[in-house]
Amino acid sequence: MLIRQSQLKISGPLVVWTTYYLYLFPAIFLMVHVCSCQLAKEEMYHTWSYYNGDQSGSKYSALDQITRDNVRDLKVRWKFKTGDLPESKFSNMECNPLVIGHTIYVTSPTVAVIALNANDGKEIWRFETHPGLRNRGTNRGLAFWSQNDTTRLFFGKGNYLYCLDASDGKLISSFGVAGRVNLKEGLNRDADNRAKCTTPGVIYGDLYILGATVGEGPGPAAPGYIRAFDVRTGAVVWTFHTIPLPGEPGYETWPPDAWKKSGGANAWGGITLDVARGMVFCGTGSAAYDHWGGDRIGQNLYANCVLALDANMGRKIWHYQVVHHDIWDYDIPCAPNLVQVKRGDDLIDAVAQPTKMGHLFVLDRETGEPVFPVEELPVPKSEIPGEVSWPTQPFPPESLRYARQEITTADITDLSTEAREFVKRSIAGMETGTIFRPPSKDSALIMPQFNGGTDWGGAAYDPLMRKIYVNASNEAEWISMAPAPKAEKLSRFDLGSKIYQTQCTFCHGNSNSEIKTHSLTSLQLITKQRSASEIMHTLANGKGNMPKFNWLSADERLALVAFLKEEGQEETLDLSKIELNFSNEVPWLSTGHHPIKDNHGFPINKRPWGTLSCIDLDAGGIEWQVPLGTYPTLEAEGFEPTGTFNLGGPLVTAGGLVFIAATMDERFRAFDKETGEMLWEFQLDAGGYATPATFEIDGEQFVMIAAGGGGIPGTPSGDSYYCFSL
Repeated sequence: MLIRQSQLKISGPLVVWTTYYLYLFPAIFLMVHVCSCQLAKEEMYHTWSYYNGDQSGSKYSALDQITRDNVRDLKVRWKFKTGDLPESKFSNMECNPLVIGHTIYVTSPTVAVIALNANDGKEIWRFETHPGLRNRGTNRGLAFWSQNDTTRLFFGKGNYLYCLDASDGKLISSFGVAGRVNLKEGLNRDADNRAKCTTPGVIYGDLYILGATVGEGPGPAAPGYIRAFDVRTGAVVWTFHTIPLPGEPGYETWPPDAWKKSGGANAWGGITLDVARGMVFCGTGSAAYDHWGGDRIGQNLYANCVLALDANMGRKIWHYQVVHHDIWDYDIPCAPNLVQVKRGDDLIDAVAQPTKMGHLFVLDRETGEPVFPVEELPVPKSEIPGEVSWPTQPFPPESLRYARQEITTADITDLSTEAREFVKRSIAGMETGTIFRPPSKDSALIMPQFNGGTDWGGAAYDPLMRKIYVNASNEAEWISMAPAPKAEKLSRFDLGSKIYQTQCTFCHGNSNSEIKTHSLTSLQLITKQRSASEIMHTLANGKGNMPKFNWLSADERLALVAFLKEEGQEETLDLSKIELNFSNEVPWLSTGHHPIKDNHGFPINKRPWGTLSCIDLDAGGIEWQVPLGTYPTLEAEGFEPTGTFNLGGPLVTAGGLVFIAATMDERFRAFDKETGEMLWEFQLDAGGYATPATFEIDGEQFVMIAAGGGGIPGTPSGDSYYCFSL
């Protein structure tokens, strides 16, 4: 029966159908997927043909040629440099490679897609969206689809989803418009708002199911709808509204017009798939604006939720919210792992969701009910005028809290007496306390910091041992909120300052802070070297990682240029007579996410500053936890591993090993998965802020990692892929 959009009637209406679909014998349709799943089950852990290894997001491999006993003999088999390292600093490569047959597919610092020979790392072909330009971008991987002799690769760059022929890297012209789909279209919002995919989605039949990265405010942000695209045409098949429309469940948890104005609630960290059940799972981000929610009072479903959707139609099956009315930027940064938990003689199918808070939520896969008890505990109330923070937050058992949860004077560094006294002076007068302390007008220390805990690297799951391996950062940051009252008259400089605070501090830091970020220093240098017209052009059109700000009016862009150029202090503007789009509307603004260090540049809190944990899901607790990473200068002084901020995920194998890079010391390591003992390490030429892959070619096991450096950790950038074997 051909079902038209107007005829479709299903429960749970958070779905929009935009194409016609033929549904004959749905039981047969399901059986085909189940059978294909069963046929592929034996080989799914031996290949690496999906992002993070398989569609369940396990990051597990059944390959066991490399073991605890011989990993010390692991050597570089080949090394490939992409050759397109941008001149600008802080480019990165976060790509988890795909391996199809004897071909490896990767992306570069400029998000060129490159096919490599798996045996020797030689380049086969390369695709660049804009040949010759070296603008940096972020991409964590690709998705692969095949049918008969047709093979396709999907990846995101900028606001577009691209589709390539996997055999030669040519655009598939019949997909979207000339091989690409504009992700900003179809969001019921201004098309100039950012919407891009940095993390790949999942393939289900002929659907490519995808989340998006959108703005986090306080400027206008697109809604983070989850969509399924036809792999052949690029047409949108279904849409799930993460910010519900009128009449949809969850609409009552927002102000009435939120569906028109609010943004975020996006699945930017990826999606996992239970093929047999026809269910997709994802974690969603916080609603925009991250740190003030006075214009979105309510629980804000489906922001900060673990979501289970029907993969065929996008219908919500269940949700579980891990942060209510988020004002901390504690969005869910990664997709959940599909896991099992043994209770008596029964195995419970579940999902395990790591979080920025360092909380592991384990939920029944079919119902969303917690497998381990979760308590709603009272948390401090926000004192910011207009903010109505949620009175409680969900906490899993302490045994499933794997990152540090508070920062007080008792937690400050014991590295040396000198460092301790320096930190005491630095934080004098700052608020301290436990997790979920709301940002306030006073400077406050936050633990975990806004990048976690766990970030987009997520966790690895061993399906035989039923254990989760997850890395986390334990570094404090500080934040404060500043009033931004609506004004009638301002100098052009002050208007530009206000716009800067609303639009630029998330990436470039607070211009008034004594603590300057690398990105802010770079911005100041650039604005001194560029003319006002050049800056205006960049604001209107974007450049590199910087999105275009053409939704700001010309008056607003001129004011921002005046602020950056330190001009316009004497020119008074009547704001009622100029065009303002947003900069005068948010009454409280974050001053930024501020790192805070001791007198030698080390974190202010006690060690370890980064950890790798093994969590036994049957027992419901941490089996072991070890420091992850170190600082070479402290290592040379005889300190045991201190741990560092880390970014990227782990890989667990049947050979008894956990492989992980991720650390700021730029090393790649292998740990004994049963004890946490480090068995091997290798010095990369740049930070491995990515998730490793392992695969087998002609009977030989390889392990591969991207070494792109840069990014949030701010270490030197690189463009190398390392491939190791025995």
